[in-house]
Amino acid sequence: MSDASLATGSIARHLVRQTAPMILGIGCIMGVGLLDAWFIGQLGADELAAVSFIFPVSVALSSLGVGVMVGVNSVVSRAIGAGKLDRAAALAVQGIVLAFALGLFISGSLLLLQGPLFQALQAPDHLLPLIEDYITPYALGLPMLLVTMGANGALRAQGEAIKSSSILIIVALVNGALDPLLIFGWGPVPALGVAGAGWATALAHLIAMLTGLALVSTCELPLRPAMAFRGGLLHGMLTIGRVGAPASLSSAINPIGLTLLTAILARHGQEAVAGFGAAGRLQSFAVVPLLALSSSIGPIAGQNWGAGHAARACRALHLSTLFCLMYGLAVALTLVLLREPIAALFTDDAAIAAQIGRYLSIAAWGFAGYGCLVTATGALNAVDRAGLAFRLSVARVLLVMVPFAWLGSRLVGPGAVYGAELAANLIGGGAAYWFAKRMLSSASDAAADKTSSASTRPARLHDAGPRTEAGASSSR
Repeated sequence: MSDASLATGSIARHLVRQTAPMILGIGCIMGVGLLDAWFIGQLGADELAAVSFIFPVSVALSSLGVGVMVGVNSVVSRAIGAGKLDRAAALAVQGIVLAFALGLFISGSLLLLQGPLFQALQAPDHLLPLIEDYITPYALGLPMLLVTMGANGALRAQGEAIKSSSILIIVALVNGALDPLLIFGWGPVPALGVAGAGWATALAHLIAMLTGLALVSTCELPLRPAMAFRGGLLHGMLTIGRVGAPASLSSAINPIGLTLLTAILARHGQEAVAGFGAAGRLQSFAVVPLLALSSSIGPIAGQNWGAGHAARACRALHLSTLFCLMYGLAVALTLVLLREPIAALFTDDAAIAAQIGRYLSIAAWGFAGYGCLVTATGALNAVDRAGLAFRLSVARVLLVMVPFAWLGSRLVGPGAVYGAELAANLIGGGAAYWFAKRMLSSASDAAADKTSSASTRPARLHDAGPRTEAGASSSR
């Protein structure tokens, strides 16, 4: 809805209604990622290792789209909460324009710099042709991916969780159907190998972009190109960028850290890299409910912040954190107990399977902390504190994850790298929750003090009418 529908009613109910469809949507996306890894694993160990080098880079680049989505969601949801619907509609269109321009720039840069990039990541020379086969079509689909993310941000800001998740489901269905067709070939369609996986992803992004734009146009906030210039196109893009830029970097810093961990693991052999990459895809699937929750807290916190209800935003953070702790511990126990049969699903290579199992037995215990991190930073981004969220994310990776992994890998071996990820998630999640709670609670206390002060101040006759009507308007 385009009114501030999330600024009233039960916070717990809003969290469930916004999160449930996103679990399905994100779960489909992650499921296709696992299926993609399984198909590529059937091609051989080299192909799986090549995609393992690509995976953190693709996630880091996609994080720029996440930043656009977060920026659009933040500014549009706050405008909706404040009752400025025309401004919200203009910002939504401006966000989509920004997404397309950024996508073109990233696509061209990746095509030009892919060789030096993967050489710097210590990818062996014999894997570079396989990496190029995948990266070329993937890069061509990046502008469409970012436009889809911009449209998704506009949908989420309005509380349109079902429409938002439907885009992800369509991406998964198209990608999942095209993967075996283009990787292995069928009838007149030639077998493209690793390149086929890249083309399947690019075509899925095209379908998702068209779907996303169509869905936004059906909402109460209209999607008309002329609205891009309302209030100034550049000003709107800068407003979104003020949140989106640090949010992009905050989202990208984790996969950048994982990329650095991949480079650190490369000195321990191709099996360690392949196992880490496959386990990373499994981890992405395991934390789907946590990622869905982090996406749903954004519009809830944003609309309530815009409406002046900081206490409700704080309650959303409390409830989300409680769920992260319970779910994270439950899924960790499950993965640790089933680590051997799970590893066997990915590969029949004993060395790679051993690394997958070792990763799960160590790193899985930090998934709850990771959930606390992403939900807390999601709330901070929504209330225009993206800079704080970025600093927390950077500190987690550069002060904990990478240093611990670099030193531990030399003293202990690959297991220390997985332990570094565990430490980063536990420390980062705790710190993010503490800072977010402190900021939201302070704003809530300040609002309560202001209300209390106003109620004890002697009334002035000329203030009574306008203040009462304005207060009623803001509480609706």
